[in-house]
Amino acid sequence: MVETKREIERKYEATAETRLPDLTRADGVASVTDEGVTELDAVYYDTPGLRLAADSLTLRRRTGGRDEGWHLKFPVAAGVRDEIGAPLSDTLPHSLAGLLRSRVRHDEVVPVVRLRSSRDVKHLRGEDGTILAELSVDTVHADRLLDAPGAPAAPDGSGAAAAWTEIEVELADGADPAVLDAVEKRLRKAGIHPSDAPSKLARALHGTGLEPPAPKEPDADGSAGAAVLAYAREQVDALVRFDPAVRRDLPDAVHRMRVACRRLRSAFKTYRKVLDRDVTDPVGAELKWLAGELGHARDQEVLEARLSDALGALPRELRHGPARGRLRTWDNARSREARRRALDALDSPRHLALLDALDGLLADPPLRPGARKKAAKALPKAIRRDHGRLADRIRPALDLDPGHDRDVALHEARKAAKRARYAADAAVPTLGKPAKRFSKRVKAVQSLLGDHQDAVVARGALRDLATEAENAGEPSFTWGVLHARQEAAAAAAERELPEVWKRAEAPGIRAALSR
Repeated sequence: MVETKREIERKYEATAETRLPDLTRADGVASVTDEGVTELDAVYYDTPGLRLAADSLTLRRRTGGRDEGWHLKFPVAAGVRDEIGAPLSDTLPHSLAGLLRSRVRHDEVVPVVRLRSSRDVKHLRGEDGTILAELSVDTVHADRLLDAPGAPAAPDGSGAAAAWTEIEVELADGADPAVLDAVEKRLRKAGIHPSDAPSKLARALHGTGLEPPAPKEPDADGSAGAAVLAYAREQVDALVRFDPAVRRDLPDAVHRMRVACRRLRSAFKTYRKVLDRDVTDPVGAELKWLAGELGHARDQEVLEARLSDALGALPRELRHGPARGRLRTWDNARSREARRRALDALDSPRHLALLDALDGLLADPPLRPGARKKAAKALPKAIRRDHGRLADRIRPALDLDPGHDRDVALHEARKAAKRARYAADAAVPTLGKPAKRFSKRVKAVQSLLGDHQDAVVARGALRDLATEAENAGEPSFTWGVLHARQEAAAAAAERELPEVWKRAEAPGIRAALSR
């Protein structure tokens, strides 16, 4: 069984001679109870190239203490991590292996360091005896275990072991984070200061001569190639980062991973004079595949929210039959299938091949002559070209009569709006405020077209729901009412579009990109 816990803690430097101050003088702390000393033995795992440590992930197998077992920690913010635990076993549990797949790829995780800690635990309690935080004084001994071929060597053959003492204060579940500030105030007054090391693993790696690879510094020569590659690298990093988040079913994870796919594809197309499309097109096709597999889950999520809100907004007298239950049953079946498809895609060899291809593209980019041009000149030209492409789709769509053809044309215009917006977003580090203003205006067009498309898709779903209701002997009246309301919402978006497009079409918006 896998358990997830939000870990909020702070670490402080200490020595064997360090003495704790009276922490009952910290605001909110009424008493401190001694919980005794626990012996912990943890082996930390990583790839031979320390890819997990490079991304600030921690994987360990620990014995001793209340929570012995496997632990995988993901960084959330400074001093905050999500700890995912699995029962103690001899091999890495499958549930954790999947969460590491986008980073581990074809490697195996191997023992890297062993940490043996003597932990002196104290509980900081409130007036009612509730535990506010756990403070521990840890005496740690680290031994290096990684001797795989190609692994970083300890300097001069030394540094295979390290030892230190530290103080760790971890917030109890549901406690006010202000208690950490109050405790830190008392510790600082006693001369005890925060540790520079973000984690025990980071300190152990450094102390035993195992340094994870430093992130690649982006080129800053002002060229179009450097600007586009920096943006592409951000999106590739997002694909890797959101893979485990999608597996954990975290809020908005599918959407953000799908957007990273789309941003990359758009960048390859928009900046085709920078990156050779003979190389990027096949990669773009695979990104389209992945976005499509993720899209089922995201589209269902958006659709269910829209229909649920619409149903909730109906007056009671217009809600006939078990409409809420019918919607829930319909959504559950579709959501399960959509999530299965997303996870199958992430578990497939095809996904790993895509990540490898993206790494290869960044390591050896297929630069064209346009990559050598100044970004401040080349990027605005590409953005204006995408803006013109959007105009070529918006205007004919607005001239069509309402109906299926117009719906399809507006959907195609929405895709063009996304591409123009993403092109501007990629140029923000180079162009600054003009690119931000352009992106904001085009995003308004994209959002309105998105509302229109959502209403179109919702009408199809409502027709299906009406059929299901009728087949089950339920009234279909409610679904017909909602269908009419979605039709009205789409029509309202169409009426609003010319004015929103006018603001995005203003000559000054495009001209500003040339300044």
